Amino acid sequence: MTLKLIAALGFLSLTPALALASPSGTREPKSKWMPEAAMKAKVEAMGYTVKTFEVTGNCYEIYGKDKKGERAEVYFNPVSGEIVQKGD
Repeated sequence: MTLKLIAALGFLSLTPALALASPSGTREPKSKWMPEAAMKAKVEAMGYTVKTFEVTGNCYEIYGKDKKGERAEVYFNPVSGEIVQKGD
């Protein structure tokens, strides 16, 4: 019983951190999202070189290089294509 309680409390204490790990891109259904190919083209037009492109939660996320050639991790709103968050 005590072990279950400790495990439950441990999980609940981590939940806010997990919620912050992935930014909120949109609440729109995926049917309204920009196609991945169109989003990749938009990201490249913004000056990014895309190494990895993926769906993370309700965002598009890229790993690659920015205009300066520096490493970039960027989350985009999949409907508008706007930057939601930049990582390290």
